[in-house]
Amino acid sequence: MTGASGNVGGAVLTTLIAAGAAVRASSRSPRPGQFSDEGEVVSLDLDAPETFPHALDGVDKVFLYARPETAADFAAAARDAGVEHVVVLSSASVISASTGSDPIAEQHRAVEKAVQESGLGWTFVRPGYYASNMLRWQSIRTRRELRTAFPNAVSSPVHERDIAEVAAASLLDDTQRGKAHAVLGPGPSTVRQQVAAIAHALDEAVDLVEIDTDTYRTELLTQLPPFVVDRVIEAQGNMPMLPAGLAADAVESLLGRPPLTIETWAQDHVQDFR
Repeated sequence: MTGASGNVGGAVLTTLIAAGAAVRASSRSPRPGQFSDEGEVVSLDLDAPETFPHALDGVDKVFLYARPETAADFAAAARDAGVEHVVVLSSASVISASTGSDPIAEQHRAVEKAVQESGLGWTFVRPGYYASNMLRWQSIRTRRELRTAFPNAVSSPVHERDIAEVAAASLLDDTQRGKAHAVLGPGPSTVRQQVAAIAHALDEAVDLVEIDTDTYRTELLTQLPPFVVDRVIEAQGNMPMLPAGLAADAVESLLGRPPLTIETWAQDHVQDFR
């Protein structure tokens, strides 16, 4: 398990342990009690290939966060260690973005290619827009308000639990090797509706404050890289969704239930906004 301390990785770890799998979680600087008492914890840094062989020794399957700079090194180390199957946390952007047009898509394509070319068994989990991006809205916690230039911007936020359960199912089921699973969320909702869901979970009013685009750009630059801010402004806050028919959501086909709603996400994260 790479990324075991992340929103998605932590949920994958919890899901695998609940399923009774023997799990080795990794961290750059592991410490006692960092993760569940069940399973091992080992030192691994995806920026440091020298940490790969020890962490992978005796491992059959890997949940891999995408790190294009060292993906080929990691894949080679996994192959040398006898790993049979790697589940890559990729991105839905690789499905629709044209070559070179999206840096995020290109980074994930590079990781997918490195794993495929290594000869390892693989599954790609390709989430859309993460609901956890709403955790940036900490002004809701501090002032019970959200400032935005685009209150009616549309996205389809994906609960990290959906991503994690698709990833865990892919690790536990050998028939998922060689497949790519899109995880796309419950459908479009606006920023206004998402704020309302958080307000409902809090049982408190949250003000949605509309500001001008230049002010919004300045405020976003304190949270996001400039190239991401430029894309947000250009798209007027709308997050890309795959055209109908391009890919099916794996949550229903693999897990047998609908994707989790923004209301469920807000209830699950209400303490983050208290």
